[in-house]
Amino acid sequence: MPTAELARSPIEGALVGLLLDQPPGVSRLPVALLSDVEKAAELQRLQARKAMDAAYEAELLMALAADRPDADDPPPGHPGARRRGAGSPVPGTSEFLPDEVALVLNCSRRFAAGVLADAYELVERMPAVQAACAAGELDWWRARVFTDVLGPASDEVVAAVVPAVLPEAAGLSSGRLRRRLVAAAVAADEEFAERRRMEAERRAEVRTRPTQDGMSVLTSELPSPVAAAMWSAIDQAAQLALTAGDDRPIGVLRAEAHAAMVLRPGGGSGPRFTGSVTVLAPLASLRQGCTGPVDRDLGPTVDGVPITAAHLRELLTQLGALGVQRPPGGTVEVALTEESGALLAVVTPGELARLAVRACPTHGRAADCGCTVLTAPAAVDRYEPSAAQLRFLRMRDRTCRHPGCSQPAGRADADHVVSYDCGGRTGCENLCCLCRTHHRLKTFARDWRFAMLADGTLQVTTPSGITRTTRPPGLREPVEQRALPGPPLLRVEPPPF
Repeated sequence: MPTAELARSPIEGALVGLLLDQPPGVSRLPVALLSDVEKAAELQRLQARKAMDAAYEAELLMALAADRPDADDPPPGHPGARRRGAGSPVPGTSEFLPDEVALVLNCSRRFAAGVLADAYELVERMPAVQAACAAGELDWWRARVFTDVLGPASDEVVAAVVPAVLPEAAGLSSGRLRRRLVAAAVAADEEFAERRRMEAERRAEVRTRPTQDGMSVLTSELPSPVAAAMWSAIDQAAQLALTAGDDRPIGVLRAEAHAAMVLRPGGGSGPRFTGSVTVLAPLASLRQGCTGPVDRDLGPTVDGVPITAAHLRELLTQLGALGVQRPPGGTVEVALTEESGALLAVVTPGELARLAVRACPTHGRAADCGCTVLTAPAAVDRYEPSAAQLRFLRMRDRTCRHPGCSQPAGRADADHVVSYDCGGRTGCENLCCLCRTHHRLKTFARDWRFAMLADGTLQVTTPSGITRTTRPPGLREPVEQRALPGPPLLRVEPPPF
């Protein structure tokens, strides 16, 4: 329990509890009754209030960071120690702090790390800027210009630049403020600009994110001369296609030229790429193919729904009608789901055909019985999951299951939700895909709690009591987000007033 909570008096604890129980709200003026002058004045007041709230948020973040020291992280050289990747932007705090803040704020880890970095810079290194925000004298956007420019600077440069620029910062545009800060920092330290350039080059990265309608954005952050040269090459190829008679929009031509340069460098002499097709078949859509009785005791089922040979023969017929074929050098997998979207089984077309021909081991093909011929992979009596389990898990989860993470399941670990050493089974109901970062968080971060429901829903609760739920893609049944049981909290009864 945090030291501050233990040190406060019962009356202070009761007051904090009463304030936290109040719903969030702001004072609002009747907008319809305001004149244009009053509306402008209220907008300015609103900006000041936003700056005050942002300064308060930074103070809260740094107080939470103080409760998460790095003493519990695996030290360098020990099993599980972090080898690479981003830790916490707040010196001396746990590398898992950004993950907790991400769940508290319901945002990505990258965004949470940026929020923590800004809070650290302002509260610890630029308290005068943070105080100006807390007083409503400087908006948060200009405060972030301070952190962005002076973040890589030494404490001596910060101490010299902030008092010189802060008095006029509120009256400058963000662009002029940035130039003023850079000039002042260079005047205080001639090597400041070069260090910023080198720091920026170390942040070079290629990222992708989905947008909508099957499209995604691919971004490359790299030195400006390289980016300009790449743009020129892409645009030249697109202009040549346009000159040759391709009347599609120039943006489409540039996108195709960029893809061709990456996927087919040298006009097709580069590395080859293969494709994979996944067919999702709701089991309910095949139910007309099952006419025999359903004997629930003749084989295992998933949530009471058996996958029979009749289902498989009907599915083979539908796949043939659709003309589904394996891509050259690629694969085709068929995933059978319940009406709710819960995954029942994964199979290749070859395995599907063999199961349909083999039919029921008890009744043969004489009748369309209700015996189960295909299920989720069975649990294994060892730590390492089977190949069938890994295929099932990657199909069910698609990505790392930690809330807010989108690392592909192919680059994730199959982790036991209940630890194998603590009696957890190596079965699909106790396994989920976690990227290496969040696998380490679950293993080493103190007071985090993970629980998985029968349908694959994962609940993650932070040490501060915030629970987030992730469901496998396609699962449509809503699940209430209940916090997992945690250590008992000290309850203080409010005194009578």
